[in-house]
Amino acid sequence: MTSNDSNLVSSAPRRLGPDGPEIGALGYGTWRLTADDTSANQALLETALDAGLNLIDTADVYGLDHGGTGFGQNEERLGAVLTAAPELRDRMVLATKGGIMPPLPYDSSPEYLTSALEASLTRLNVDVIDLYQIHRPDMFTHPASLANTLDGFVSSGKVKMIGISNFTVDQYDALAAHLDAPIVSTQPEYSVAALTPLRDGMFDRSMRDGVVPLAWSPLAGGRLFSGEGIRPELLEVVDRLADREGVDRATIAIAFVLAHPSQPVALLGTQTPDRLVAGAAAFDVHLDRNDVYDIVAASEGVPLP
Repeated sequence: MTSNDSNLVSSAPRRLGPDGPEIGALGYGTWRLTADDTSANQALLETALDAGLNLIDTADVYGLDHGGTGFGQNEERLGAVLTAAPELRDRMVLATKGGIMPPLPYDSSPEYLTSALEASLTRLNVDVIDLYQIHRPDMFTHPASLANTLDGFVSSGKVKMIGISNFTVDQYDALAAHLDAPIVSTQPEYSVAALTPLRDGMFDRSMRDGVVPLAWSPLAGGRLFSGEGIRPELLEVVDRLADREGVDRATIAIAFVLAHPSQPVALLGTQTPDRLVAGAAAFDVHLDRNDVYDIVAASEGVPLP
């Protein structure tokens, strides 16, 4: 068997940090968890956990769009579920994010982040957050100051692990140089239509340091279904592979995310329980190097050198 014949798609659990918990190759993102129905939200969370999506990702800013009505709303809804069904807390790795303060928009000062963490703990109705990520970098906070704040969160016992979201590689390096706690996750946009971490060095840095990428918008924000803003040649390749594998576009797109050797986690944000369960069909997809490079070339619109 040649290397081109080997399946690159990995369904293996990912580990957060050298001694941290294992998380599934699929995670559940709550960006769209804006329904004011605790029972329905609990059913979604239980479906995700039962399907192995034990990383539950949220953020304090979630609730300002997708039908939400305000800052902190989605954390409150998740907190309502944990109040109604506290047994679910032990089944999940709970992740949230802070550092966006509309309309400023970014603030990673010690004073603001400390208040943001306390507010998230209250809304989520928990004593500790498993993974706290800086949602977007505040370019006017020195990384040494941010590192001191984050290390304080860990030493206080209110946060177990630290991660970043939407950082450049240089921003990652600058923060890591000052931190005592390791960075265990990075959360970039990554999909068949958004290949930035593949090209800008973030996946390479992740593999060097054992950092788990948490890929947001793995279905290109739904544009894979509408085709809006997607190169026709990319849709042709995805549809060809979907036909070959007997699956839909979404399944191929998820499998592509899982095929990178940095072992990204694909964060699914559907509000339909059946679609959460269906995400696991990506584990049975076979993508070799010819397939993934066909996707890359079609996505970028230029032949590979």
